[in-house]
Amino acid sequence: MDAKNEYMALAIRLSEEGMNAHNGGPFGAVIVKDGKIIGQGNNHVTSTNDPTAHAEVVAIRDACKNLSTYELTDAEIYCSCEPCPMCLSAIYWARISKIYYANTRKDAAAIGFDDDLIYHEIPKPIEQRLIPAKPLMRDEALRVFKLWDRKENKKEY
Repeated sequence: MDAKNEYMALAIRLSEEGMNAHNGGPFGAVIVKDGKIIGQGNNHVTSTNDPTAHAEVVAIRDACKNLSTYELTDAEIYCSCEPCPMCLSAIYWARISKIYYANTRKDAAAIGFDDDLIYHEIPKPIEQRLIPAKPLMRDEALRVFKLWDRKENKKEY
């Protein structure tokens, strides 16, 4: 078995182990950089009551902690399932360079995980989305953004 298949096999194993341990849904992820595993995780949504504790996010947090950084440039992530929109965003924010996935979002929808709904919501105009979103106190919030823009010792990310 080549290395990519070994990493994916681990992600799949993590998904099963987490599911069997009642951590959450059947999802696992492994992050690799320079041929070494730097982070891994499985879904912990229901065991931690944290809707953001998806396998990919758990793995990103693990990798960033292990490397003491918030950027995972040149890393690859192996996901037991195609990432949901939140996880895909986290992967982009972490600057991971490549995604490998096993199950598709359609496979996930077939067992009750309807990430596809969110994928369809994102391109809609805000006023047409299922969850209403209304602007509030923009001028006050812009003041803080202006302070950030002028801040001399900020750490860009």
